[in-house]
Amino acid sequence: MPKKSADLISAIQDTADQALDQRVLLSLVGYNLKRAYLSIMPVFEKRMAKYELRPVDFTVLSLLKANPNIQQKRLSAAINVSPPNLATLLDKLEGRHLIQRQRNPLDKRSQTLVLTEDGARLCDKAEKTASDLEIAASNKLTVAERAELIRLLQKIA
Repeated sequence: MPKKSADLISAIQDTADQALDQRVLLSLVGYNLKRAYLSIMPVFEKRMAKYELRPVDFTVLSLLKANPNIQQKRLSAAINVSPPNLATLLDKLEGRHLIQRQRNPLDKRSQTLVLTEDGARLCDKAEKTASDLEIAASNKLTVAERAELIRLLQKIA
């Protein structure tokens, strides 16, 4: 075997069992956010699947629970979903009898959104599931650390 090939094989064998050097990546906020997201989201999506909710559906229901009679336009801006895409999403939730559109009594050209009784019940269950998941996913943090992490993430956003 030529010397170069033997040197390459030796170098590969030497590094095969060593931990990867991730110092640069681990110093980046975005990289660490993505890693945390990727550890939580598959479990979140699996648990929300039993309610037939995607993350955006969960977000809409939770916002409507906390902000009844919100206008569609304001909801669209809050979740950064275009009005046409939001209309489609709302059609699906309305078709499942989870939300209801109502004419805005202050401006007949716009609609407000509210949860139905079924929507409120489902939202309560989904929020409890999400909360339990988040607590389990962040079990390596103290309560104060978890609160600080949330505060810092909100500051970035």
